[in-house]
Formats: sequence, C-alpha cells, structure tokens
Amino acid sequence: MDILKKYFPELTEKQIQQFAQLQELYKEWNEKINVISRKDIDNLYERHVLHSLAIAKFIQFEEGSKIMDLGCGGGFPSVPLAIYFPGSRFHAVDSIGKKLKVIDGVCETVGLTNVFTFHSRAEQMEYQYDFVISRAVAPATELMTWSKGKYFPKNRHKILNGLICLKGGDLTEELKPFKEVTQIPLTQYFKEEFFADKSLVYIKRYL
Repeated sequence: MDILKKYFPELTEKQIQQFAQLQELYKEWNEKINVISRKDIDNLYERHVLHSLAIAKFIQFEEGSKIMDLGCGGGFPSVPLAIYFPGSRFHAVDSIGKKLKVIDGVCETVGLTNVFTFHSRAEQMEYQYDFVISRAVAPATELMTWSKGKYFPKNRHKILNGLICLKGGDLTEELKPFKEVTQIPLTQYFKEEFFADKSLVYIKRYL
C-alpha cells in the first residue's frame, strides 16, 4: 500500500481502505481461479495495481465517463481505476466467464458499484465508450480492430476518445501501422525497476 500512497498522495481514506483489501481478496480468489501468476501475487500492488493506475497519470477521466476494459482478465486495469475514478463507469469485458466471477466477488466485497462485467467478445458489445483500455492482451492493430465503432463520436476530454493500453517490450514494429500514436515509457511516472520496459500507448479512435 505504501507504494500507492507514494505516487497517489491524494487518495481518500475510503480509496485507501478499498485498495488495502485487494491483496487478501486476490489471494483468496486466485486459489480458486488463477488470474494472477503465483510469482506476482505477492507483488500485487506494484505489478498489477500501480501498473493499472499508470492510466490515471496519463488522463483524468471526467465524471460520467464510460470505459471498456477489453480482455479484462481478473480486473486489471478496470478495478484499480474504478476505485480511483468512482464517478466513471467501467465495463469489464472478457470471453472467459470464470475470470469475471473474480471481478464480481472483489467488487462486491470492496463495495465498488461502478464496474459491470460482460461475458462477451469486445466486438460483440453494443455499447459505446469514451475510451477502451487494455493491459497486455493483444497487438495494437487487433485491439483497434476489435474496438472499432465502439467510441462515442463526441469527446468530453481534452484527449480524443480512443484506445489506451499498457504494454511491455519493444513496440517499434507493432506501432508502425499507426500514423498518430503516443507512447509513454512508464519510467516517466514510476521509478521501480519493474516498469523499465513498460509503456502506455494511446491511439485515437478510428473514424
């Protein structure tokens, strides 16, 4: 928890209490449904929670924003972001239904009412969003294809509606197809060694 307070000193007491519950909750759920690697569960706050919150360093979601977490897995980045942005709505979408049980269980215990799970593929969703977020799911070209047509035509943020994803490694070839792309090394936000090869990538929506 100290690492969260270090980078997000503005957290309210309620948010701190909600974040503090995640370690034990994910440990318990992980024994039933494996959504986090065994080696990472003890580094939950750095490698999953703080990693997810990199998006909050890039953009402050406006009240009433609607966000899709594409391929949400066990709820990263949507669950940490939902705690941080209680006024935004998050649709956690995954084609593997059992992972959504983890999210539902965690949200119920923590008291999150702004996360909604959908057992579906992203391209089959019938809603529109301000942003689609994703963490280590698929190449950017696939993410943009799956999310095409899922964005509101009007923007409520200074940053245009689009895809925000968290990725690792050398992205030179992966991002070549895009004329306009923003790539931010996470070392710009966080100093821990874990983030040395991690990036945030933003691509505005296809028209």
